[in-house]
Amino acid sequence: MNHTITTTQFNFPGQKSVYRGKVREVYHLENDLLVMIATDRLSAFDVVMPKGIPYKGQILNQIATKFMQQTEDIVPNWLIATPDPNVAIGHLCEPFKVEMVIRGYLAGHASREYKAGKRILCGVALPEGMKENDIFPHPIITPATKAENGEHDEDISKEEIIRRGIVSEEDYALLEKYTYALFARGSEIAAKRGLILVDTKYEFGKTKDGQIVLIDEIHTPDSSRYFYKEGYDERQEKGEPQKQLSKEFVRQWLISNGFQGKEGQQVPEMTDAYVLSVSERYIELYENIIGEKFVKADVSNIQERIFNNVINYLSTNPLSK
Repeated sequence: MNHTITTTQFNFPGQKSVYRGKVREVYHLENDLLVMIATDRLSAFDVVMPKGIPYKGQILNQIATKFMQQTEDIVPNWLIATPDPNVAIGHLCEPFKVEMVIRGYLAGHASREYKAGKRILCGVALPEGMKENDIFPHPIITPATKAENGEHDEDISKEEIIRRGIVSEEDYALLEKYTYALFARGSEIAAKRGLILVDTKYEFGKTKDGQIVLIDEIHTPDSSRYFYKEGYDERQEKGEPQKQLSKEFVRQWLISNGFQGKEGQQVPEMTDAYVLSVSERYIELYENIIGEKFVKADVSNIQERIFNNVINYLSTNPLSK
């Protein structure tokens, strides 16, 4: 019995192609439908780890779909339905080749760059005298180009994106507006849960009629970093690490085991006990971010469950005919 799903080989009715990302597999069907399956793969430093994490795909999919519903008044999104805990079905879009990364605090990658002496990140000037996890005077957008074929995402400035024609000036203005608005809403929801939304990334695409919509995931622990609000000020004052909810704990574990995704480095062995601890952390993330108890889906045969739920949806939904 396999209790994780790390790859799929489905053949759905009207299937045209399959795209396999770092953690999601996207099936393109007729009628411009996409079936996105959130697997249990774990990615860090743009490298997929050798073992799947039980329930991770379900957690990411359910967080993303809940936040899509809570932000659809701000920005239209690609989502139509979630017929299975690991599955989202939505409209085919042409993705923009940039990730809109927005940061409210000096943490993670930004902090590592700052410590290395950089004071300009993606064309944005960073204030002097900041320490790790300090709040920025106002949120900053630090875009990245989307990596292909397992390469690292690349920091890029707004000016460079427009100069290289990756996104038009007009479209970028809307992406920027949506990014600030989504981050404000995400921060507001997080605050109600006793959390701080530290940084996150959004991805956008265009539908065939030219509408810009939010795609992929939103406010999940894979795409976002959260701190616990309680004790934040005291920890900053004392120079202590912040208590956080994100997959940064995986990155820190890898760094402490000599791995940062650089050439020649080996992924450290992930024991079953460590894999289970990561799963438990993801469940904790879900319950804190969503404010509800996590209900584990039946994992006795995940592949069969997903296939049957998608087929049932496609056969009964008029959009898929």
